[in-house]
Amino acid sequence: MTDLRALVLSCTLKPSPTESSATLLGTQVLDALDSFGVTGEVVRVVDHRVRFGVTTDEGEGDEWPALRQKMLDADILVMATPIWLGQPSSVCKMVLERLDAELGETDELGRMLTFGKVALVAVVGNEDGAHHVVAELLQALNDTGFSIPANGSTYWVGEAMQATDYQDLDPSPEKTRTTTKTAAANATHLARLLKSEEYPAT
Repeated sequence: MTDLRALVLSCTLKPSPTESSATLLGTQVLDALDSFGVTGEVVRVVDHRVRFGVTTDEGEGDEWPALRQKMLDADILVMATPIWLGQPSSVCKMVLERLDAELGETDELGRMLTFGKVALVAVVGNEDGAHHVVAELLQALNDTGFSIPANGSTYWVGEAMQATDYQDLDPSPEKTRTTTKTAAANATHLARLLKSEEYPAT
């Protein structure tokens, strides 16, 4: 049972300490991972000065390098985002753009530094579009070197044109809870396999 770490990047538009449904679901994913022996933390990207760009470091004042180091130190990356107009948040898209730099970062064997890391996606919103957002994120994460487990996402969407947020639900819906647990279990399993046997050199 290798010790594993997870990083949850909450891509809410709301800075701390404002309540956030995306942060709540991301925290619930981390709690589920903890039940399988994975430790980690939740970081709200908007609380940090992350510059727009497609490099690992956009210069003075850019706080992405510190977040990137947390990602590189983790075995599991969780991207949590709200849905806006059927799309991932602008913060989430900015993170994906910064991850594009990983395409050019390799180890001495020619492997991307993200090889061997597992990615999960958590999505909340008050409109349809969860499957679209999950598809966009998982494809981008896989393109940038992350491995995707079976059932590698969890989500909740409310009734269209209504005002209920995920954070307003107590308790959280059972289907979302069980899906979150399955995603966490599969991510942990895959991360342990990749930890014990790395991808081959290219």
